[in-house]
Amino acid sequence: MFRSHILVCGGTGCTSGNSMKVYDALVDRVKKAGLENEVHVTKTGCFGLCAYGPIMIVYPEGAFYSQVKVEDVDEIFNEHIVKGRIVTRLLYKETVGEDGNIKALNDTNFYKKQHRVALRNCGVINPEKIEEYIAYDGYEALGKVLTEMTPQDVIDVISKSGLRGRGGAGFPTGRKWQFAKNSVGNKKYVCCNADEGDPGAFMDRSILEGDPHAVIEAMAIAAYAIGSDQGYIYVRAEYPIAVQRLTIAIKQAREYGLLGKNIFGTKFCFDLDIRLGAGAFVCGEETALMTSIEGHRGEPRPRPPFPAVKGLFGKPTILNNVETYANVPQIILKGADWFASMGTEKSRGTKVFALGGKIHNTGLVEIPMGTTMREIIYDIGGGCPNGKKFKAAQTGGPSGGCIPAHLIDTPIDYDNLIAIGSMMGSGGLIVMDEDNCMVDIAKFFLEFTVDESCGKCTACRIGTKRLYEMLCKVTDGTATLEDLDKMEELCYYIKENSLCGLGQTAPNPVLSTLHYFRDEYEAHVRDKRCPAGVCKKLLRYQIVADKCKGCTLCARNCPAGAISGNVKEPHVIDPNKCIKCGVCIEKCRFGAIIKA
Repeated sequence: MFRSHILVCGGTGCTSGNSMKVYDALVDRVKKAGLENEVHVTKTGCFGLCAYGPIMIVYPEGAFYSQVKVEDVDEIFNEHIVKGRIVTRLLYKETVGEDGNIKALNDTNFYKKQHRVALRNCGVINPEKIEEYIAYDGYEALGKVLTEMTPQDVIDVISKSGLRGRGGAGFPTGRKWQFAKNSVGNKKYVCCNADEGDPGAFMDRSILEGDPHAVIEAMAIAAYAIGSDQGYIYVRAEYPIAVQRLTIAIKQAREYGLLGKNIFGTKFCFDLDIRLGAGAFVCGEETALMTSIEGHRGEPRPRPPFPAVKGLFGKPTILNNVETYANVPQIILKGADWFASMGTEKSRGTKVFALGGKIHNTGLVEIPMGTTMREIIYDIGGGCPNGKKFKAAQTGGPSGGCIPAHLIDTPIDYDNLIAIGSMMGSGGLIVMDEDNCMVDIAKFFLEFTVDESCGKCTACRIGTKRLYEMLCKVTDGTATLEDLDKMEELCYYIKENSLCGLGQTAPNPVLSTLHYFRDEYEAHVRDKRCPAGVCKKLLRYQIVADKCKGCTLCARNCPAGAISGNVKEPHVIDPNKCIKCGVCIEKCRFGAIIKA
């Protein structure tokens, strides 16, 4: 029995901040002090509060140390672990009350409105030890379905729960499984989409890094429900920690008899293999993903037939993403009504979001469906830094749209987001403030889509390229108002004629910004001005004579030699030489240089 448990985040975010060096230093200190039987140090998955990593928690006190450095280890160990004195200055500030007492993590603004279902074990267990997963009811749901339920019972529970796919359009999970169960085939497959490619999205990665067995167990349950004996997890190769922990988890599950032949002493047999993706965004589309697993170039196929009828290797197949599967074991154990009690009428349960951009508390959050954007951005995220005004939020990545500030009280669920021109997508949520140019944001996402198009259909291959060129004309100041109408027309053409979801949703960032921020487009076109001061070709750097002290610091640092003037006299910028790099603004101590 250990008197202290030290949990160190081993997710990608904290690992990139040297959390594993912190872990190694702690293990070394415990060993040198001869406290291996009293103090247990373990690495876990993501705690969620990525803005303050590397993170470690010491129990039983629940002390939440943030931004821990290797050089902090000695002080934490000597003061807290040995002497029992918590090092308050290194704690996450919100966990320290005014009276100096330590607050529970769940009482902080970031956590108190969250409800963890898919993330329930992340930051709690060691993902590389199956015993810890089993200690938290792991594989109990699989045992229940194999010994107490029929395949149809399983599908009925998932259908009744209202679980919808967490990877994109939100198709009802139970209905998808029912289609596959009803399809005739001598072989059926269960696939997992772990190829999240949205910029700023890391929900699935964090679940695989923190709780891989939950996905394995859920896939086995799905296989039992539809009559499959083989599954594939398609995960991007850029997720090395997730791949490593999945590999370990699959090996452990086989050793425990939870994968393979006659699982739980029944006639049910099921095994899993991993397939690595090469980073093609289009392989997030289900038919392109299956084509890639088969060893071919990842390109989508026309539908129908749908994968539930003719999918992987031409056999009936179901495909869900990581977060969808992570909910399944809990639904089986706690019941459909428990899950359906959370969320909204048409969007049950919770949703994981990767919160990023211009926000204080970047990280991973899981909230009940129906939570408003305001609650996420201000109550959980802490608002925009530096007193800046919230301007818009991008949901759904390149497939989604930008939600303006006046819609901040919209409850988040599948239908509400579609109604306002966006979509849930996999769950990326990027916050923008007044310094963001919405034309530039649309251009950024469209450039990504142009690069990621597989090129199979003309509407997507050529249409997105032409649309991107039109956006470049806007940001360069060479577009006309007529071009804005042509852009909108082209958007609808691309949506209606593209083969797969990539092309069908690619125009969404353009359409939503045109709809909600048309005044910014018109300012670029009519006034040749970028209101946010982002688009370089529309900028002019000017020196305010009354503020300039003639210190020459800007002139001495200008790489283009565009600034001239005498010492102690106002300087000027030659617009023909200025390359708009912004060095002069950075160097000026008197706020004398402005972007106009």
